[in-house]
Amino acid sequence: MLLKFLAWRREAVPDGTIRAEQVREVIADEKVSMAGVDRAGRPVMLAFPARHFPAKRDMATFKRFIVYLLDSICARMPRGQEKFMCIVDLKGWGYTNCDVRAYIAAIEIMQNYYPERLGKALMIHVPYLFMKAWNMVKPFIDANTKDKFVFIDDKKLEETLKRELDESQVPEMYGGKLTPVPLS
Repeated sequence: MLLKFLAWRREAVPDGTIRAEQVREVIADEKVSMAGVDRAGRPVMLAFPARHFPAKRDMATFKRFIVYLLDSICARMPRGQEKFMCIVDLKGWGYTNCDVRAYIAAIEIMQNYYPERLGKALMIHVPYLFMKAWNMVKPFIDANTKDKFVFIDDKKLEETLKRELDESQVPEMYGGKLTPVPLS
């Protein structure tokens, strides 16, 4: 497994790191922000798939962005912490944002080359149409990773966030006090 990772890393990240300049265009879309830590001490990432448009996506650049993103969140992990939490806010997501190939690519990178880094993914403001796309992606996700995706009903969002995050760590957009930091 380590040899497979090293071979992939040499190919995917030939310079040893992906610099922000290499994915600046994707970062500018503000698809992702960083937001404090959860109650388990895991760094929290906010993802906004409604800001992704497959018509303007280049797959190679998208994959570099995913590696940049995962490297960035891993770099924020405090000593002794090996996982992160992701809040995936699907508010406003529609057919024009649907990119099953990109979703599969991102999940494959995460589960194959950053195994067990995802602690939990809270899927919030989930539209019905997204569930159709999810059903296409689900077969490509291993059982262990699949179990980490938790779909939250809008009526239980506040309760769930209070259970998962300290009040000081709830992002402002969800009624908290924390100002998320854009990925840079």
